[in-house]
Amino acid sequence: MTDEETWPELASDERGPVPTVAVVGRPNVGKSTLVNRILGRRAAVVQDEPGVTRDRVAYDAEWAGKEFSLVDTGGWDPDAEGMARSIALQAELAMRTADVIVFVVDSRVGPTDADEAAVKILRTTKKPVVLVANKVDSERQESEIHELWSLGLGEPFPISALHGRNSGDLLDKIVWAFPEVPTGALKERGPRKVALVGRPNVGKSSLLNRIAGEERAVVDNVAGTTVDPVDSLVEIDGEDFVLVDTAGLRKRVKFASGTEYYAALRTEAAVEAAEVALVLLDASEQISEQDQRVLTQVTESGRAMVLAFNKWDLVDDDRRYYLEKEIDRELGQVSWAPRVNVSATTGRAVEKIARALREALGGWGQRISTGELNQWISALQAATPHPVRANKAPKVIYATQAAAEPPRFILFTNAPFEKQYLKFIQRKLREDFGFPGTPIDLVVKPRESRKRPKK
Repeated sequence: MTDEETWPELASDERGPVPTVAVVGRPNVGKSTLVNRILGRRAAVVQDEPGVTRDRVAYDAEWAGKEFSLVDTGGWDPDAEGMARSIALQAELAMRTADVIVFVVDSRVGPTDADEAAVKILRTTKKPVVLVANKVDSERQESEIHELWSLGLGEPFPISALHGRNSGDLLDKIVWAFPEVPTGALKERGPRKVALVGRPNVGKSSLLNRIAGEERAVVDNVAGTTVDPVDSLVEIDGEDFVLVDTAGLRKRVKFASGTEYYAALRTEAAVEAAEVALVLLDASEQISEQDQRVLTQVTESGRAMVLAFNKWDLVDDDRRYYLEKEIDRELGQVSWAPRVNVSATTGRAVEKIARALREALGGWGQRISTGELNQWISALQAATPHPVRANKAPKVIYATQAAAEPPRFILFTNAPFEKQYLKFIQRKLREDFGFPGTPIDLVVKPRESRKRPKK
């Protein structure tokens, strides 16, 4: 058996694309009860008070031999504020990313202003919509749902999610609406999620408002105005992104206290939940230790990264010269991150942010086949072998990319490797394959010694 056969390639067993069905509607119309009815078990939390479901939650479902992803959402309200606004945003994302939308209304209340506002969004999605009139517990009540025709979504389908009335027929109707080719693959990803991070007062909220074209975040010259992460669905250069404005990071979480401690925790969680971090730096000021701390946190989180130098309208020729020197000296560890020079005040180059985000996300999800990787590593070692240590020449016997997002490589070796040689491999990986905007993780697994014990 060869060394290569000792470590077979790590294979992934991923399910192919399945249709995605989003259950949406305003609060307390019975969406989670319907989800539980379709699943045949109590999976979604149900209470009499509105607003219990706060995020998109996906479940595996099946009907008549057809598998699909069923997405429960929080209540959608066009006038929501605070936490409710974030909940509404998640419901809106579900509407835009589903293959089929199940729009649930309360038959006993009839069409409301919130329902009509939701219909306007539903029409823009150009997805099939099944209008469900819930809480119709008897045939007599079916005659009372004619008002729902005014929503303009066709015939309302009467059901009782609580008692299961007509639920089978509803599932037939949903399955019939599936597209021939699902756009799903669980389609949970939807718009890419971007954490807007940086030290206090670098202009994160101002940039969010500039991109959104409206006041979505409070802006003040006093550092630390933003405390809670704020989710906003925005369009940059023709593509939707979810931007999360976060509190400015002053200290490490363990050294913070009071409100600052919890703000730092929430910011840390926002970075972990995002796919890419847009790190803002103040181009008009020197790169600080706080900036370095933010960059380290994002790199350690394994997220893709884009550097945005804000307040470029305040940068003159002298500052530009010194800034380039600072970047070379202070940001060498993240030289792989795409850079864009912007101004939240004037709107300069804001559309270029989308291009940089796409580039970073592309590198974050990049893969190299095992065959190509091993050919490359063999040629690299032949040209530049690892220095001999203790009369032994360490070398990679077999390599594989175990994961993406971020890229993670496992190197099976005949001996431990020095850090400097690993940095050399990492640098050559970037030179030959790219991997822009993403940290790269190299894991070395030395082969165990085969020496026989002395008798």
